[in-house]
Formats: sequence, structure tokens, C-alpha cells
Amino acid sequence: MIEWREEGVLLAVRRHGESAAIIEVLTRDHGRHAGVVRGGQGRRMAPVLQPGAQLDLTWGARLEDHLGHFSVEPVRSRAARLMSDRLALSGLGAVVAIAAFSLPEREAHPAFYDSTVQLLDLMGETDAWPLAYLRWEAAVLEEMGFGLDLSVCAVTGATEGLAYVSPKSGRAVSTAGAGDWADRLLPLPPPLLGRGTGPDEEILAGLHTTGYFLAHRLAPALGDKPLPPARDRLIAALRRQAEA
Repeated sequence: MIEWREEGVLLAVRRHGESAAIIEVLTRDHGRHAGVVRGGQGRRMAPVLQPGAQLDLTWGARLEDHLGHFSVEPVRSRAARLMSDRLALSGLGAVVAIAAFSLPEREAHPAFYDSTVQLLDLMGETDAWPLAYLRWEAAVLEEMGFGLDLSVCAVTGATEGLAYVSPKSGRAVSTAGAGDWADRLLPLPPPLLGRGTGPDEEILAGLHTTGYFLAHRLAPALGDKPLPPARDRLIAALRRQAEA
């Protein structure tokens, strides 16, 4: 019998048989991991198994490559406290969906796990979390091997005046370096460079750029899966807020 115990974030849950559920969680030391929860559809467990929840997990299986079973205890709920904040709730949905979409199974990414927990805990606590979310999406690309190089202009080598990202290389391009090609490049707003407070318009511009690389670099590497609809819902909510 193989067994481990640690905390994790619930990414997804689906029905399994008449009363059980299969959950996917993100843990620090065991990565994205799935397992069966007996009684997961029951009155006691169903309210606990809400995406974004922080859980105390014990996983066990006869062999390492088996699906295995989880024993679950709640640590803290996140969705429940965000019910009155539709934007933050859509942000939570996007985080768990993108994490489940992007990360390979059973591969530890401890620093990424820590940043994900920090981001989820910001939601509902501060209005600045969309800025953290944008940088988290950039971290997803970095973690999966498709990181953007925003340090210098790919054309001139300049470190100032960076305003665009090349869709081909993922490298920064300055205004001077872009020239007549500017309309074919992706925006590079200050928040993607770690600057500024991240007004909604700049966040949306940054998400346009990270979304391009999620869809055209990461997704093809994962078998051309479409990006999760939860991400579109977050962007729509951010756009409504920007236009209000």
C-alpha cells in the first residue's frame, strides 16, 4: 500500500458511480493528482468538494500507477466567501481551470503551487488580484516551457521603450524596433513588465498576449485542447468592469 498526506487545492470534481466522486487536486509535492472520494456526492462531502477549496488530503493506492482513493478534510473554503463577488468568483474558476488544463499529472511544481495558493487567497481580500492573475498566467507559460522573454528588444537590444511582444518568438519589441510591423505584434502593457498598478485596460491587454501563447503554444503541445471557457468568462467580466 502506497500512501501520502498533504494539503492541496481542489481543481475539479466529477461524479463517479452512484455516490462517489473523482477529484483533481493541485498539491505542492505531488503536483496535479486525481483520486476517488467515497461518498463524494453525499450531503456531508458535496459542500466540501467545491473547486478552489483548500483540503487536507490523504491519498492511498495499492500501486503507484493506480487511480487510488482520497480521504478529505476541509481546511478552508474559497468559493463560499466569494459568492457576493462575481468577478473574484470568475477569477477563481479561471485559476482552477487553467491549472487543470496546463499541468501534467503527478509532476511537482512547488513554486507554482505556492503562487497559486497566494493568488487564490488574494481574491476577495483586495481589488488588486487581477494584476496578480495576469502575472500568474505568465508564470503558467514559464512553468510549462513557453515563457516570454521581456528583458530586451529582440530587434535593437534596447531595454527601454518596450511596447510589444513578437507572436513568433515571445520576445519583447520596442516601439523603435517595431517600425511598420507594430500592427502585427502583441501588446506589452506595463503590468507584464512588473510595472504600474494594473488598470483594467492594461490587464486586459496583457491577458490578450498571454492568451495568445496559451492558445498557440501551450495548447498545441497538449494535443490542441481548447482553452477552458472559464478563462473567457473572466475576461468578459473584466471587460464589463472596465466599461462600467
